[in-house]
Amino acid sequence: MNIFFDMDYTLLGLDNTLRPNTREVMQRLIDDGHTLYVWSGVGIRWPEVRTHKLEPFITDCFRKPIMNYVEATKRANLPVKPDIVIDDYPEVPTALGGIFVRPYFYHSTTDNEMERVYTIIQDCVRDGYSNDENYRRGEAADAAPDGYVGPFPAREG
Repeated sequence: MNIFFDMDYTLLGLDNTLRPNTREVMQRLIDDGHTLYVWSGVGIRWPEVRTHKLEPFITDCFRKPIMNYVEATKRANLPVKPDIVIDDYPEVPTALGGIFVRPYFYHSTTDNEMERVYTIIQDCVRDGYSNDENYRRGEAADAAPDGYVGPFPAREG
C-alpha cells in the first residue's frame, strides 16, 4: 500500500520532536511491503524528513491538499495514489480513507499512536478494514460498488 503521513502534529510536535516509535513503525511497514510518503499542507517537507533521519523510510514528499481533499488529490496528478492517509486532522482520512491520530504537540513517553497506526494497517491488510474508532473508510469507499469494505481489498490467502 501507498501510505501517506502528514507531518505537523502527526509526525512532528510543536517542539520539533518526532512522535515516539515513528522510525520503528515505519521500518516495520516497509518490511511488510508498504511504500511510505510524507505530504503536508505547508509544502514539500524534505528538510524535516532529513533532520529527523526519516530518509531511509520515505519514498517521496508531496504537497497535501488543504480543502476538497478527494477532488484536489485527483487534480494533483500525484505519481501514486494514497491507499491510506494518516493525519491529525480527521477530515483528511474521513475524505480519503485512513487513520485519524491524536495531535502530537510535545514530547511524550506515553504517546502510542504510531503503534495504533501499525495495528490498524495490519487489520486493513488482513480484513480490508479496521474496527478501530480512528479508522476512516473514506468518502470514495462509501460510494464504491457493493462488497467494497475499505480503501483497499484484503489480501487473499
